[in-house]
Amino acid sequence: MPSPHLSTGGNPDRMAPALSIHEESRTILGLGLPLVGAQLAQISMSFVDTVMAGNYHPDDLAAVAIGSSFFMPFFTIAIGILMALSPIIAQLFGARELDQIGKKVRQGLWLAVMISVPVVIVLNNLGPVMDRLGFTDEVIRITSGYLFAVSWGVPAVLAFMVLRFFNEAMGVTRPALYITLIGLVFNIAGNYTLIYGRFGFPEMGAVGTGWATAIVFWVMFLTMLGYTAGKKAYRRFRLFRDVRLPERRHVGEILRIGTPIGVSMGMETSMFAVMALLMGTLGTTVVAAHQIAINFASITFMIPLGLSMAITVRVGQLYGRGRMAHSRFAGFTGIALCTAIMCCAAVVMMVFPHQIASIYTQDPEVVTMAAGLLIMAAIFQISDGLQVGGSGALRGLKDTRIPMIVNLTAYWVIGIPLGYWLGITMEWGPRGLWAGLIAGLTMAAILHNLRFHFITRHFRDQKYS
Repeated sequence: MPSPHLSTGGNPDRMAPALSIHEESRTILGLGLPLVGAQLAQISMSFVDTVMAGNYHPDDLAAVAIGSSFFMPFFTIAIGILMALSPIIAQLFGARELDQIGKKVRQGLWLAVMISVPVVIVLNNLGPVMDRLGFTDEVIRITSGYLFAVSWGVPAVLAFMVLRFFNEAMGVTRPALYITLIGLVFNIAGNYTLIYGRFGFPEMGAVGTGWATAIVFWVMFLTMLGYTAGKKAYRRFRLFRDVRLPERRHVGEILRIGTPIGVSMGMETSMFAVMALLMGTLGTTVVAAHQIAINFASITFMIPLGLSMAITVRVGQLYGRGRMAHSRFAGFTGIALCTAIMCCAAVVMMVFPHQIASIYTQDPEVVTMAAGLLIMAAIFQISDGLQVGGSGALRGLKDTRIPMIVNLTAYWVIGIPLGYWLGITMEWGPRGLWAGLIAGLTMAAILHNLRFHFITRHFRDQKYS
């Protein structure tokens, strides 16, 4: 961790002004807290879908769960690719290359449309896959209807993310929070109307959940579009003028930086999915306990995830301005913030594991097992904070290819094989599988932070202002 008062050396011409951890933390939190709120609102939509569909019929609950399991990997990879716009635009803004920003946004919107085409096609042709997996005809019918409905919203949500990342790169993060909250309200109202057939609409069950989701995606996109197009400060970027067809140079840059991000996010998501499938071989009690622990951990993870997006913007803008030492300082300050917050989450999990588990269920066997897993989850909270903070700092420098290789190694070469060996082969059960998760996340945390240190160590020798 850099000292709170950095200097570039003894030469008076190269003396750096003092950098304050307190001030830098305030800046990152100012950018990041609205993004944390947006992430929590986003995960709340999934919670609402699950609860409302579950109260309708078990088949519809299964359809939403299965449909979401198919949709989320594609969605995560697509979002990861488009996330490249955040550091690209942040660096351009920091370097005052304002004439390039509008081009990047327009090309990002074209790329969102191009990515949505294969995603929509795949989502509408998963029936044979579900049949091979042994789902009942009724569940396949409902899930296919749910995915068909959701697919209509894919172009809108990807376009929304492009505009969201543009706003974030400008340091304007509150619209993401407000618009996601608006989406949450529409999601609740849409589910109530379309699942249960209120206000003259047909009763659609889980398929209604899909249509509600698609409507929410369009509402969020159109609201963000209206905000972005109407903001006077953005007129200088000519965001929606001089529209051209997709240009290989600009699209290629986004893909070059963003594809490793998407793959990295996909590998992390898939690691947790594989572990959940392996848990399924150990019995329903184990699955229930695992779901409780991982659900609570995913909620706490939204906090450093939102902050990591702010770290990307902060590091990218400072790097674009040529303030190298400050960008390094900001990166490590953000990483420290993420880690400190996750240390607090870890303490809560270790002190109140049974109370947390009791929120989800009153089954004593499940509560006991979930409490044990929550204590293990407390361990990887710290690793999770370090790795997500480190990867956010690296994204700010547009460094994404090596982090992708790190994630591949940490999650698929170390985490999953070790978890399988300990949990299944050595018969340690769920604790063995979770040991694999901890090992993978810890390895990613160490390597991401070491990489950020090594590629920025020479920044300390450059002056900043």
